[in-house]
Amino acid sequence: MFELHERLAADTHSLGRSRLCDIRLMNDRTWPWIILVPAVAGIREIYQLTPEQQVRLLEESSVLSEGMMKLFGGDKMNVAALGNMVPQLHLHHIVRFEDDPAWPAPVWGKQAAVPYSENELASIREKLRPVLLQLA
Repeated sequence: MFELHERLAADTHSLGRSRLCDIRLMNDRTWPWIILVPAVAGIREIYQLTPEQQVRLLEESSVLSEGMMKLFGGDKMNVAALGNMVPQLHLHHIVRFEDDPAWPAPVWGKQAAVPYSENELASIREKLRPVLLQLA
């Protein structure tokens, strides 16, 4: 049975589910940052997914990446599956800007997260709605 890792649950807001993944918004308004978590129990690596699940993850990641870049007009889309702190398979999607606080370095550890206010959270959910509907 799939269960979201406690750290992901604590650091993110739910944006719903796709056919394969739990979709999470990182609670840091510094960057548009969404995480796809395949809803498959006990998976740590992409190669552990079935071939069909691997294809579906790539499709969902591509749709999400393209949609986020169109919405936010970024300079670069960073997609990463690190898993050093959270062993559960999850795929980060971070829109980067050449003038963001960490550019060109990775976003991890550059500054403390800036949480969304309730109004900002409602606004970003609404903005992302067309992209999320494509993942359903």
